[in-house]
Amino acid sequence: AKAPAMSAARTNVRAARASSIRMADAPAKEERTVRAPVFDEVCEQTGITLTRYMMEVSRANPDLRDLESLINGIQQACKTIANLVDRATITGMVGYEDGGGSVNVQGEEQKKLDVVTNDVLKRALKFTGKVGIIASEEEDEPVFNEDAYKVPGGEGKYQDVLADIGSKYVTVFDPLDGSSNVDANIPTGTIFGVYEEKEDMENCMVGGNVEGSCLLNTLQPGSALTAAGYCLYSSSCIFVFTIGAGCNGFTYDRSIGEFVLTHPNLQIPKRGKIYSMNEANRWDWDKPLQEYVTALQTGKGEIGQQYSARYIGSMVGDVHRTLLYGGLFGYPSDKKNIDGKLRLLYEAAPMSFLIEQAGGASLTGKTRIMDINPQKVHQRVPFLAGSYDDVMEMRSYYDACDDPAIIKRCLERLEGKPASA
Repeated sequence: AKAPAMSAARTNVRAARASSIRMADAPAKEERTVRAPVFDEVCEQTGITLTRYMMEVSRANPDLRDLESLINGIQQACKTIANLVDRATITGMVGYEDGGGSVNVQGEEQKKLDVVTNDVLKRALKFTGKVGIIASEEEDEPVFNEDAYKVPGGEGKYQDVLADIGSKYVTVFDPLDGSSNVDANIPTGTIFGVYEEKEDMENCMVGGNVEGSCLLNTLQPGSALTAAGYCLYSSSCIFVFTIGAGCNGFTYDRSIGEFVLTHPNLQIPKRGKIYSMNEANRWDWDKPLQEYVTALQTGKGEIGQQYSARYIGSMVGDVHRTLLYGGLFGYPSDKKNIDGKLRLLYEAAPMSFLIEQAGGASLTGKTRIMDINPQKVHQRVPFLAGSYDDVMEMRSYYDACDDPAIIKRCLERLEGKPASA
C-alpha cells in the first residue's frame, strides 16, 4: 500500500512544480542574447572548422570578439594534449609523477600527464592575452596572469590605463579528466569553463597570496558562465562546447590539423534507455536514488521499460555518450562522500551548462547545479544529469522524500554551505 502512495506523491509534486522545474530558461546572470553563426557556404574539402566557426561568432557578436582568441588557445592546447595522450605509452608518459607520491590539493596522486597537460593549458591560455585568472584541478589556488594586463610593448603597466582595450576572462579547467585511465587506453578528456571578470584585477596577487578580488572573480555560479565545453580523447578526438547559443561538436581531422563541425546543434534525446553510475556504491546512495534506479532496472519507471547500464568511469566519456544517446549519468552523494566526488567549479558547472544548452537537465538530486554559488575552488557536489525527462523523473523521487537530512543538505547547498561543512 505504501508504494502506490509514494508514486502518487511523486506525480503530485512533479505537477505542482512543473513551472519551477524548467530553471534552465532563467539563468541568474543578466540575459545576453548570443547569435549563432549561419553558414551560407561550406568548403567541400575542410567543412566548417572550429577556427572559422569562432570567426563567425565574433562577427555576429562583437562583444564576444575576445572569446575567439581564448577558444582558439584552448583548441590548440587540446590538439597538443591529444597527441600527448596518443603517444603516452611510446614516450613513457604513463604512471605516476615522480614515481608516485606527488599529490595535488585534492589529496589525489598525480599522473605524469596531469602535470604536463596542466602546464600545456596554462601556457596556451596565458599567451592569448585574454585570460586574467586560471583555476585548475591541479593548482592549489587560482593563478593570476598579470601579463594579460600589461600594455603591449610596455613594461609592467596594466592595460586598464587604456580605454576599451579588450575583455578579460576567468578560465577554469580539469586538464585531463580520467587520467588514471590513460595506462589502460580508456577515454579521457579536458573540461573547461569561461567566466567574465566581475571586478578590477589590478594587484590581484600581492606577495604570493591570492587576494579576495581574485577569488571573487573565480567563485562564480554556473549560471554566470560565458562558455564551457570538453575535448574527448578516444577513438577520435572531439571538441564539444557552447557559448550559450546551443551545443556543437567538432571532430579533429589530423590530415588538416583542424577541428571540423560534425555534430551541429547537438540535442540530447528527451528520454534515453541508459543509466550510468558506479553501482558498487549503490547501498550508500540516498534512498530516493536507490528507488529510482530499481525502477529503471525492473521496468517500473514512468515509461515502463527496462534501462541498460553503461559506465566508463571517465566523466567526459560518460557525458558524451549521454549527450548522443540520452539517459542519465551520475556521480551521486553517498555515505562516504556526502558532497559527491566531482568538483563544482571546473567539472560539474561547465558540464551542466553544456547539458542544459543541449536540452537536458543537471541536478544534485533536486537542486539545479547551475544555481549553486561555489564557496571554495575545489568544492565538490553531487552530479546527476542527462535527458530532461529522465532527470525530472529522478527528481520526483527526491521531491517525494521527507528525509530531513536530505532536505537540509539540498537547502544548505543553495545557501552556499557544503553538506560536509
